[in-house]
Amino acid sequence: MSAHTLPLWAEVLTALFAVAGAAFAAIGSFGLVKVPTFFRRIHTPTLGATLGVWCMTLAPIIYFSVQGRSLFLHAVLIVLFVALTAPVTTIFLMRAALFRERQKQGDVPPQG
Repeated sequence: MSAHTLPLWAEVLTALFAVAGAAFAAIGSFGLVKVPTFFRRIHTPTLGATLGVWCMTLAPIIYFSVQGRSLFLHAVLIVLFVALTAPVTTIFLMRAALFRERQKQGDVPPQG
Protein backbone atom coordinates (compact mmCIF):
# COMPACT_ATOMS: atom_id res chain seq x y z
CA MET A 1 0.00 0.00 0.00
CA SER A 2 1.55 3.27 -1.07
CA ALA A 3 1.41 6.35 1.09
CA HIS A 4 -0.30 9.28 -0.56
CA THR A 5 0.44 12.76 0.66
CA LEU A 6 -2.56 14.98 1.13
CA PRO A 7 -2.83 18.43 -0.39
CA LEU A 8 -2.22 21.27 2.04
CA TRP A 9 -5.86 22.41 2.02
CA ALA A 10 -7.03 18.94 3.07
CA GLU A 11 -4.49 18.72 5.88
CA VAL A 12 -5.46 22.18 7.17
CA LEU A 13 -9.19 21.46 6.94
CA THR A 14 -8.79 18.10 8.68
CA ALA A 15 -6.75 19.69 11.46
CA LEU A 16 -9.25 22.54 11.89
CA PHE A 17 -12.18 20.17 12.27
CA ALA A 18 -10.26 17.95 14.71
CA VAL A 19 -9.25 20.94 16.86
CA ALA A 20 -12.75 22.43 16.71
CA GLY A 21 -14.25 19.11 17.78
CA ALA A 22 -11.87 18.86 20.72
CA ALA A 23 -12.66 22.48 21.67
CA PHE A 24 -16.42 21.87 21.64
CA ALA A 25 -15.99 18.76 23.78
CA ALA A 26 -13.77 20.66 26.25
CA ILE A 27 -16.23 23.56 26.48
CA GLY A 28 -19.03 21.10 27.20
CA SER A 29 -16.94 19.46 29.91
CA PHE A 30 -16.08 22.78 31.55
CA GLY A 31 -19.76 23.76 31.44
CA LEU A 32 -20.61 20.56 33.27
CA VAL A 33 -18.34 21.64 36.12
CA LYS A 34 -19.09 25.38 36.19
CA VAL A 35 -22.88 25.61 35.84
CA PRO A 36 -24.55 25.56 39.28
CA THR A 37 -27.78 23.51 38.96
CA PHE A 38 -28.51 20.19 37.32
CA PHE A 39 -31.30 21.63 35.18
CA ARG A 40 -28.92 24.16 33.66
CA ARG A 41 -25.90 21.86 33.72
CA ILE A 42 -27.42 19.18 31.48
CA HIS A 43 -27.31 21.32 28.33
CA THR A 44 -23.61 22.08 28.01
CA PRO A 45 -22.24 18.52 27.77
CA THR A 46 -25.06 17.48 25.43
CA LEU A 47 -24.45 20.34 23.02
CA GLY A 48 -20.68 20.13 23.40
CA ALA A 49 -20.61 16.41 22.75
CA THR A 50 -22.91 16.68 19.75
CA LEU A 51 -21.02 19.53 18.08
CA GLY A 52 -17.69 17.95 19.01
CA VAL A 53 -18.62 14.61 17.45
CA TRP A 54 -19.87 16.33 14.30
CA CYS A 55 -16.58 18.18 13.85
CA MET A 56 -14.45 15.19 14.80
CA THR A 57 -16.34 13.10 12.26
CA LEU A 58 -15.88 15.62 9.46
CA ALA A 59 -12.11 15.39 9.90
CA PRO A 60 -11.79 11.70 8.87
CA ILE A 61 -14.42 12.12 6.16
CA ILE A 62 -12.27 14.80 4.55
CA TYR A 63 -9.01 12.95 5.18
CA PHE A 64 -10.07 9.57 3.81
CA SER A 65 -12.10 11.05 0.96
CA VAL A 66 -9.10 12.98 -0.33
CA GLN A 67 -6.66 10.15 0.34
CA GLY A 68 -8.79 7.47 -1.32
CA ARG A 69 -10.08 9.78 -4.06
CA SER A 70 -13.66 8.70 -3.36
CA LEU A 71 -16.32 9.89 -0.94
CA PHE A 72 -15.90 8.27 2.51
CA LEU A 73 -19.20 8.35 4.38
CA HIS A 74 -18.82 5.50 6.88
CA ALA A 75 -18.20 8.01 9.66
CA VAL A 76 -21.61 9.61 9.08
CA LEU A 77 -23.12 6.64 10.94
CA ILE A 78 -21.38 7.87 14.10
CA VAL A 79 -22.92 11.33 13.69
CA LEU A 80 -26.37 9.86 13.14
CA PHE A 81 -26.04 7.64 16.21
CA VAL A 82 -24.96 10.54 18.44
CA ALA A 83 -27.56 12.89 16.97
CA LEU A 84 -30.28 10.37 17.81
CA THR A 85 -29.10 9.17 21.22
CA ALA A 86 -27.85 12.37 22.90
CA PRO A 87 -31.21 14.22 22.92
CA VAL A 88 -33.12 11.12 24.00
CA THR A 89 -30.71 10.50 26.88
CA THR A 90 -30.97 14.15 27.91
CA ILE A 91 -34.76 13.99 27.95
CA PHE A 92 -34.73 10.86 30.12
CA LEU A 93 -32.24 12.40 32.56
CA MET A 94 -34.29 15.60 32.81
CA ARG A 95 -37.54 13.74 33.42
CA ALA A 96 -35.97 11.57 36.11
CA ALA A 97 -34.50 14.64 37.83
CA LEU A 98 -37.81 16.50 37.68
CA PHE A 99 -39.63 13.47 39.11
CA ARG A 100 -37.20 13.22 42.04
CA GLU A 101 -37.27 16.93 42.78
CA ARG A 102 -41.07 17.06 42.69
CA GLN A 103 -41.27 14.11 45.09
CA LYS A 104 -38.99 15.98 47.51
CA GLN A 105 -40.91 19.26 46.94
CA GLY A 106 -37.59 20.70 45.79
CA ASP A 107 -36.87 23.74 43.69
CA VAL A 108 -37.88 22.82 40.15
CA PRO A 109 -38.52 24.88 37.03
CA PRO A 110 -42.22 25.76 36.64
CA GLN A 111 -44.50 23.42 34.70
CA GLY A 112 -46.04 24.62 31.52
